[in-house]
Amino acid sequence: MNDTTTRIAPVRTQGASAPCFASHPGYNRMFAQDQLTLGIFLPLRFYEGDMSVLVGQADLVGEIDRLGFAATWVRDVPLFDPYFGDAGQVFDPFTYLAYLAARTRRVALATGSAIFSLRHPIDLAKAASTIDQLSGGRLVMGIASGDRPVEFPAYGLEHSERGERFAAAVDYFRRLLQGTDSSIDSSLGHLSGAQLLPRPATGSIPLLVTGSSRQSMQWLGEQADGWLTYPHATHTAAGPRQLAEKIRAWRSHIPDLGFRPHVTNEWIDLDDNPDCPRTPLRGGYVLKTGRKGLIELLGEWRDAGVNHGALGIHMAQRPAGEIIQELGEEVLPLFPSHEGPQPLAQHW
Repeated sequence: MNDTTTRIAPVRTQGASAPCFASHPGYNRMFAQDQLTLGIFLPLRFYEGDMSVLVGQADLVGEIDRLGFAATWVRDVPLFDPYFGDAGQVFDPFTYLAYLAARTRRVALATGSAIFSLRHPIDLAKAASTIDQLSGGRLVMGIASGDRPVEFPAYGLEHSERGERFAAAVDYFRRLLQGTDSSIDSSLGHLSGAQLLPRPATGSIPLLVTGSSRQSMQWLGEQADGWLTYPHATHTAAGPRQLAEKIRAWRSHIPDLGFRPHVTNEWIDLDDNPDCPRTPLRGGYVLKTGRKGLIELLGEWRDAGVNHGALGIHMAQRPAGEIIQELGEEVLPLFPSHEGPQPLAQHW
């Protein structure tokens, strides 16, 4: 995530108002105004050179689905950079989401976040629409301009141009999904006489922009179907208050002032003592807390205007299955997922 802004003209082709997602199963499972739902970030265990830490993860994602969480999130890290020391999900996000689509039935499948500046929008749209169809309309896309400089020259791209490429890719991607343009003339390519197949299951896929992605606040208000940002400090109420100010500023730039969701995330080390106080670890990168402190934080997020909280447990000390069970039984009932439209048939 990068808060440096570059002013780029808005490119939403259907006007300033966001498309309607009233029939989108994934979006409606996650988002409703003034309410907060919960999701789980993958991987469930931190990769440090041994793939065996991911064994059985899909079974636990099935449990996340069964317990009723709103979403499961996968990260997009094309190349491992030892400088960052974080390989992310390891698996390609789109390939893995297709696999998880076959292992789940209701949970929304979310990217956090697909790097739109690195891949061509045709390939992004083809993969996204395929997963959306295979999952019955459960794909929700967090998207970003990328924050790992080593990846850009590997793709033959300039890191400094990622903001412009991001905005152009968003425009191209949306035009492809609409399928109504007879031609597309873009800095990323020229399309004439062809269309993308398949189309999304319900006609559109939500795009939640991560951080600024090097765009202005006006662009974010006009173009983003939702906004995903870091949460500020989570061990005191001051952080959620700062977050509330940021969310209000963004929503003031939405032209029709209509509802668009905000998402934030935190890596947690859930202690087995429910009264363990909220304590920052690793310079604030991880929050150690018992479930009572977590419930308190989630309530503060909801009051701040957050509509979905994505929790990462890959740095936690307890077994992943044990944490998921406690969250599902003790925390999730206070922040339930929304029923909304059922996923479409998934008998491919």
